[in-house]
Amino acid sequence: MTNENGDFRMERDSMGEIAVPAGALYGAQTQRAVENFPISGWRLPPQLIHALGLIKLAAAQVNRDLGRLEAPLAEAIIAAARGVATGQYDEHFPIDVFQTGSGTSTNMNANEVIANVANLQLGSTLGSQAPVHPNDHVNLGQSSNDVMPSAIHIAAYRMATEDLLPALRHLQQTISEQGATYDQVVMTGRTHLMDAMPVRLSQIFSGWASQIDHGVRAVESVFPALAELALGGTAVGTGMNTHPEFGRRVATRLAEETGLPFREAENHFEAQSAQDGAVELSGQLKRVAASLLKIAQDLRWMNSGPVSGLAEIQLPALQPGSSIMPGKINPVIPEAVIQVATQVIGQDLIVTMSGASGNFQLNVMLPVIAHNLLSAMMLVCRAARLLADKAIVGLQVNEKKLAAMVERNAILATALTPYIGYDAASRIVKQAMKEGRSIKAIALERTKLSTAELDDLLDPHHLT
Repeated sequence: MTNENGDFRMERDSMGEIAVPAGALYGAQTQRAVENFPISGWRLPPQLIHALGLIKLAAAQVNRDLGRLEAPLAEAIIAAARGVATGQYDEHFPIDVFQTGSGTSTNMNANEVIANVANLQLGSTLGSQAPVHPNDHVNLGQSSNDVMPSAIHIAAYRMATEDLLPALRHLQQTISEQGATYDQVVMTGRTHLMDAMPVRLSQIFSGWASQIDHGVRAVESVFPALAELALGGTAVGTGMNTHPEFGRRVATRLAEETGLPFREAENHFEAQSAQDGAVELSGQLKRVAASLLKIAQDLRWMNSGPVSGLAEIQLPALQPGSSIMPGKINPVIPEAVIQVATQVIGQDLIVTMSGASGNFQLNVMLPVIAHNLLSAMMLVCRAARLLADKAIVGLQVNEKKLAAMVERNAILATALTPYIGYDAASRIVKQAMKEGRSIKAIALERTKLSTAELDDLLDPHHLT
């Protein structure tokens, strides 16, 4: 029933009547959740909603094949669910992240949207719940308790393969290619923020690239856990009210649909009471975030100056850096990446604590896990591409300054210790630093090494 102004319709669920916006594709249970949880204004990530669409699509296919769902209803559900899976109905998923811990409200949101779209296709009206019912048909053989954990795994696996890993590999390749152009550039190394032995700039870049490579492999190591889906366990893992082949068949359908190796969980009680796979992936995201933070800090310090800082490199100038100091340019991309990394590290704590909240047969922090895990993946993905394209690419090196600093580096005396001993080398270092002279000049005076020998021993390129 629609009111006179046509701005809402009345729907009924097990708790009675409630007014639903007239044009909304969702129904009574979604509307109750909208009214019950006006907390953050944050909606669950679209990737999770799309994963729910894929689950409902595969479930309808399997229930049809098992003879549990009439073909005309199944086909209407499949078409509507594909619309959800492709983002066609994202605006009709309004529920706040902070809701019932099982994510039941969001699962019912998907059931209601798909049922309404299917019913419209079959000539019925919004809110009719006939001939397609959101619980009896769209949710057939499922529970929120196995659907939501599965949706998290599907969304995370897809994001990792389609977005995150390509972005990280792009960053790794960009760092490697840029670093290779500086193979002949030698600079003073630093340990404890103090002068150390020389390194080639290409070697520094290779370290950064290796960090990202290790991060890629760390994320990939979680894939076997993400591939396991809780579907088939229903309420508590026993598979009540579903076909014994449902979980296996739905996982197979999802694997065919996505090209990812999804399979039924080895143990449904673990799959629904815990979220250890999500916690593991979050931990690997934290590792990647720590790598990004280290790289961004290195770039920021090497870029410092240009007069009173290190000024070893110059990052691309992207925008004015001060509202009061004309001409000031700041390392805005590394600073943005540092903030992203800090955010992701904090989100890992949330996911970890949420993953530990699997009381008895169900984890009741599923929406907050989904929100933080998937948003962290998105942040890392975008930050990695920005760091590659707006900081690493276009970076300029102050080769003259680097060469001058290497020449003045008293720690070069380390190369003499095999020939004159540690104590003698230490005395040369102290005198060179006190008098502001080169190691070579002092060594010529205090050792029997010739100019040619010193030239060879103290050659910065040889030392790297």
